[in-house]
Amino acid sequence: MARPFTVACIQNCAEDDVARNIEEAGRLVRQAAARGAELVCLPENFTCLEETDQRYLQRGYTAADHPALEVFPALARELKVSIALGSLTIRLDSGRVHNRSYVLGADGAVLATYNKIHLFDVQLRQGEMYRESTTVEPGTYRAIATLPWGRLGLSICYDVRFPHLYRALAQDGADFLTVPAAFTATTGEAHWHVLLRARAIENGCFVFAAGQCGKRRWGRRTYGHSLIIDPWGAVLADGGSEPGFVLASVDPAKVADARAMIPSLQHDRPLG
Repeated sequence: MARPFTVACIQNCAEDDVARNIEEAGRLVRQAAARGAELVCLPENFTCLEETDQRYLQRGYTAADHPALEVFPALARELKVSIALGSLTIRLDSGRVHNRSYVLGADGAVLATYNKIHLFDVQLRQGEMYRESTTVEPGTYRAIATLPWGRLGLSICYDVRFPHLYRALAQDGADFLTVPAAFTATTGEAHWHVLLRARAIENGCFVFAAGQCGKRRWGRRTYGHSLIIDPWGAVLADGGSEPGFVLASVDPAKVADARAMIPSLQHDRPLG
């Protein structure tokens, strides 16, 4: 049985200065590792939030030239920690982008990638509107990374509203789920905690949800409250509203314990 380990969720407030965001995120990763973190999770778009979707196309990087994909593999090797790069905007030959997660092993190798499947096209109150699909190409596959302590199922932000994705990941053997996010303050206040606790409870998984926080100079606010949740739905850590990180000890044995008490993964039935 895998031993307990320490996980960290980083919380930052990225604007459109990529170099500055990478420097800040790297500093927080170092601090978390110094506190004993062996797996460090970063938020969605932690290297850059742009004022408009078109700016991702104009200023985007390909996978071959994204600076984060030089900095963080080297940092993982140096610190001997695994790092889940919440998501990066990766420019495609088609002229669109993927919103893509990477999981790095402690040797810096890429263990898995995942392109966000469910795109955030919503109309909130008071004119708050988002249309991620105008620039982002949706992903077409689910992904799991194998870590020393178990299997990590990948998702990004708006995916959290689609429970069938997490059910499939759990049925594929995921012990832990990542939900990196740049959740809006509006929807975060209403739904963040309850959605993440539900995904943990219904699948008997730990959930690691690193979220962006704060307000950008153009007005966009993100909710923060990075969460680490156990398979029974207990919140082990909550990052609040300021930049920084949270830590929690994770015992993989709790996954089997929760699933033994409520073996719902064995009770799925096909729907006609």
